Amino acid sequence: MSFISESELSQYRSRTKTFSADNITYLNESQSRDKTKPMIFLSHKHDEYTILQDVVGFLENEGINVYVDWMDPNMPAYTNAETAHKLKQKIKIADKFILVATENAINSKWCNWELGLGDAAKYIQHIALIPINRTNKSFRGSEYLSIYPYIDYENGDNKYVNGSYISKGYYVKTPLSNGRHTLTPLKEWLAKK
Repeated sequence: MSFISESELSQYRSRTKTFSADNITYLNESQSRDKTKPMIFLSHKHDEYTILQDVVGFLENEGINVYVDWMDPNMPAYTNAETAHKLKQKIKIADKFILVATENAINSKWCNWELGLGDAAKYIQHIALIPINRTNKSFRGSEYLSIYPYIDYENGDNKYVNGSYISKGYYVKTPLSNGRHTLTPLKEWLAKK
């Protein structure tokens, strides 16, 4: 699995200007929102604020709405059973589930619990990881992550099996059982219902 570097994501930070609840869409079943824009439930480690800001900027640049639980005024102030019930509902309502897969998020009980919910509600067409790594280490001990589609950047140097070059851009790479993976342009994946 490839990783997106924090420096690659940082270019999107200035695009969000200030990161606040105004940048985030709320997930309510009855809410009237622009249904032409996909809604993403973004699972992440709460104390990784800068990475979260960068990922939100990156995803909003792709033309989607992002839901961040702790910015939702309808969520409890402190985590409890009500939080868990509401998160389950939000994951079901969202069009897509994306885990910001940092080392800290992978070690988080809440992120792993959310990933399990996302797996049950969205697998495999509507779930993906954004693997982010500061040190280029593998996620040892978390090999189960290799079954999930992930977002990766292609620089135009790689080829498809048929020999044609893969265009530059972001793709969702879905692992296959033979060790290969399928590529779907990120914008196309985000638009699929």
